Amino acid sequence: MAAFWGESHRSFLQWHIRLMESEPNTLRMGWFGLSLAFFELRGMRVQSPFLKLICMTTVQAGSFLTLHYRLAGPQGTLINTFEDKPATLSLGSGELSPGMEQALMGLEEGVRTTFELAPGVAFGERNPDMQQWVARKLLAQLGASQEHYVPGDVVQFPTPDGHGTYAGAVMQVAEDGAVLFDFNHPLAGHPVTFEVHVIGIL
Repeated sequence: MAAFWGESHRSFLQWHIRLMESEPNTLRMGWFGLSLAFFELRGMRVQSPFLKLICMTTVQAGSFLTLHYRLAGPQGTLINTFEDKPATLSLGSGELSPGMEQALMGLEEGVRTTFELAPGVAFGERNPDMQQWVARKLLAQLGASQEHYVPGDVVQFPTPDGHGTYAGAVMQVAEDGAVLFDFNHPLAGHPVTFEVHVIGIL
């Protein structure tokens, strides 16, 4: 009975491999992946260039990730989770820019690597329209008013729905108290070093 059971599953696995070779997008990790692990434990060696690909857990569109990452630009490191708890995020949700998500695609669980992203790839080019004067009265209405501003200050503003915030960097202060803010991302238009350690993939 054991021999029949083993041969039956060997045939089933070989059928799946032929299907994968002809239609690689048909199958996903799941029962088939567990079957491969089982056959490996049983010592059954069925060779196929797709076996390694199927068994690996890699980053794909929609993956839920646990990872450490560091972002740095010409002025130094901006974000670094390696010194704290790892981040958890879902690809495609907007938590990372499209350029950064694309760099992660295909990485295996456990990998630690560094990408050097060209200017504009991580956070787009700098947009002059994102530099805007804000009157002192409006700053007070937004709850962002303070007595003194100096260039380089970063001010948090509430989003229109009130559920989040966005940041603006002070560029200039007028005599009447109006402030010129730059609402571009600090790394927009700059080369970015993106270091990542993929801890878990779901």
